[in-house]
Amino acid sequence: MDYSIISVFTSATLVGQVVMVILIAMSVLSWGVILGKAVALGSASSKAASGLARFTEAPDLRQALQSLGADPSSPLYAVAQHGVREFNNGKEAGVDESVVVETVRRALNQGVGQELDRLHKSLSILATAANTAPFIGLFGTVWGIMTSFHAIGQMKSASLATVAPGISEALIATAVGLAVAVPATIAYNIFLGKLDSIETRLINFAGVFLNRVQREVNAHRPRGDR
Repeated sequence: MDYSIISVFTSATLVGQVVMVILIAMSVLSWGVILGKAVALGSASSKAASGLARFTEAPDLRQALQSLGADPSSPLYAVAQHGVREFNNGKEAGVDESVVVETVRRALNQGVGQELDRLHKSLSILATAANTAPFIGLFGTVWGIMTSFHAIGQMKSASLATVAPGISEALIATAVGLAVAVPATIAYNIFLGKLDSIETRLINFAGVFLNRVQREVNAHRPRGDR
């Protein structure tokens, strides 16, 4: 008898086939997310590190912002846009300098939060696959064993030919479930570590940006008010 994966799939019960199709679809989706997130987070981390270095080394706020404008795809650029918008609005409205600094602080925090939300997108797919795939595979395992017992009852025989199809279906379901869950779990944990690193860089950038805004405000304040 042929017990290859394809043969087991074609000879499996309808429930077993549905379980395997669901797991295979989850695997394909998970690997798509893994590959996409690996590229996106790697690029974001690299651009955040280089952008923070250029921003810190720039002699003044204007040149620092120009250095960010060279790479609009950097996560720092999106965060800076929030701060610049609030800074310009406050200056145009003639708001007190201390209020301008505080509104810029809140805008930067909002920008950091939005960027992290954007970078976290699709990670829930990996979490779902990691948590549910083993149980879906377990359901297929239980169903395959039930099929074997049913065959024993019908044939009144516990020979290998009687129980092998159901046991094969059960083992394949277990293996596919683990094959989906293990890579998803590993990738999810790696991506969380990468996101923590990016979050640290974004928070550091927001602090450096705010310091430059405060220096800019103090530089334009009359000497008697300093």
